[in-house]
Parts: sequence; C-alpha cells; structure tokens
Amino acid sequence: MTAIAVQAQRLLGQRRPRRSFFESFIQTLIIVCSALAVVLSSISICDGYWLLDEDRLFGLWHFCTLTNQSKPHCLRDLSQAQVPGLAVGVGVARSVGAMAVVAAIFGLELLMVSQVCENTYSRRKWAIGSCLLLISFILSSVGLLSFVILLRNQVTLIGFTLMFWCEFTASFLLFLNAISGLHISSITDPWNQLREF
Repeated sequence: MTAIAVQAQRLLGQRRPRRSFFESFIQTLIIVCSALAVVLSSISICDGYWLLDEDRLFGLWHFCTLTNQSKPHCLRDLSQAQVPGLAVGVGVARSVGAMAVVAAIFGLELLMVSQVCENTYSRRKWAIGSCLLLISFILSSVGLLSFVILLRNQVTLIGFTLMFWCEFTASFLLFLNAISGLHISSITDPWNQLREF
C-alpha cells in the first residue's frame, strides 16, 4: 500500500501546475502570431518578387523587365539583370529565407505540443520552440539584409513590393514571439528547476 501511495504521489508531482488564464492567453497569442509569421514568410519566399525599380522587377527566383505593350518578360538567369553578384547573393538570400521558414515551423510545432501534451517537459519544449523562433528571426533578417545590400543602388522605399513587406512583418513577428516566449519561460520556470533537468 505504501509503495502504491508513493508512486501515486510521484505521478501527481510530475504534473504541471495549473496555469493562470493570463498565461494561457499570452501563450495562445504567441502561437497564433507565430503561425501568422510562418504563413506570411512562406508566401513571401514562394512569390519572391521583392523590389520594383522603374521597369525592372527583382525577385528571389526571377528577374523581370516590364513594358507597357506586353506582359512582363521574366528570366531565371539573374545574371542578365547586370547587377554584380546578383545570382549568388539572391541564391543565398533565398536559401537563408527557406531555412528560416523551416526553423519557424519546427519552433511552432514545439510550442503547440508543449500546450497540448502537458507534462514535466512541456516548459522545456516551450523554451526550445522559442529559441527556434529566435533562430528563424536571425535567418530571416540575414536574408532580408543581404537582398537589400545586394540591390542597394536600386533600392527606394516605395520600390519594395508587398511581398517584401510581408517578409519584413514576418521577421518582426518572429522576433517579438521569440522574445515573449523566452520571457514567459524565464518567469514561469525558475532557473533552479531548469538545472534539475
């Protein structure tokens, strides 16, 4: 009887303490905003047209020339844009952006799993998911900055397309959600509990 009582007490001790409504609401908000960031970033990377410069449209996948009389003439060979290093630089921006989306998806999955399957490891999953969102923000920012630096001579504020601003917004959301997630993790899970793991 004593052994059963001890095992029952251990199982009860492993359960996660009840969360407040405010904590649950904030965590749900972080998950929803992270999902929105993943969607925006995915659409932006897939479309890829980020900068319009007079009659030229620069993208991650194509370079297009625009005329009034005909449809846009698009080429996959970015070296024809006559911008030094464009093909290599945009390839890097495209790859880094795609890795950012993958990292954000895994981070979002860990955040959701930590809320659905509540156990002793839920807070650790939440912290790891938040770290992945932070990594995704860094990768996304590198992709954006490399694109802007590469085309610095063609960049104008009104030249950026809606897809560029979608990626910028997604990157900003990833940063806010990552920082908020890590902050919540540090508040709700004292460092001495983390050391026990």
